Amino acid sequence: MLIRDWMTKTVHTVTPDTSMMKASKMLKEHDISRLPVVDEKNRVVGIISDRDIKEASPSKATTLDVHELYYLLSEIKVKDIMTVDPFCAKPLDTVEDAAVTMIGKKIGGMPVVDDQGILQGIITDSDIFEVLITITGVRFGGVQFAFELPNTPGTLKPIVDILRDYDARIISILTSMEGPENLNKSRVVNIRIMPMDRAVENKIIDDLKSKFKMLFWARDNVHPLS
Repeated sequence: MLIRDWMTKTVHTVTPDTSMMKASKMLKEHDISRLPVVDEKNRVVGIISDRDIKEASPSKATTLDVHELYYLLSEIKVKDIMTVDPFCAKPLDTVEDAAVTMIGKKIGGMPVVDDQGILQGIITDSDIFEVLITITGVRFGGVQFAFELPNTPGTLKPIVDILRDYDARIISILTSMEGPENLNKSRVVNIRIMPMDRAVENKIIDDLKSKFKMLFWARDNVHPLS
């Protein structure tokens, strides 16, 4: 999955000389958490977040009157509080790599730039959530199964064959392993099928439970088995 296919392409930006007050207003108006900071050629030179603005704002316990406070906020510029040279992604980077970077660096989003550093979009944790929702197919409903299977070739085929026998339509198959130490041990496989007649779904559930190590199945609720 490439970032170019999931990033937000319409990006609200500010310049280094934008006032902090205006940046704060833009964040609230557009209900966003960060703004890329660009120069006159639309190259990314920084990023400013709602947290940066909060930390730079006077405390509620300030003794400044409203006029002094307004003057102070209008004098603080984005360049005074922005993160310089932020972590950026490229359109042809993968979403998975972006997620790893964001978790590792504890950031909620990254500007997406081309080879010249010119802004192309932004990828955020909300975009990552949308990827997760889409690839799992959860919006289609249906039934989800989770199995613990040996991490050897051919272990998934018998499950797929049973689903085929019931004319079940598979929406997604996702595999996960706890870590490199489990590479040659076991894996968890999550399978979601399209909604079917409830009686047929129940037969599938019973059939799969009797033949494989099912961890849980979920329809309207999660039913753990181990």
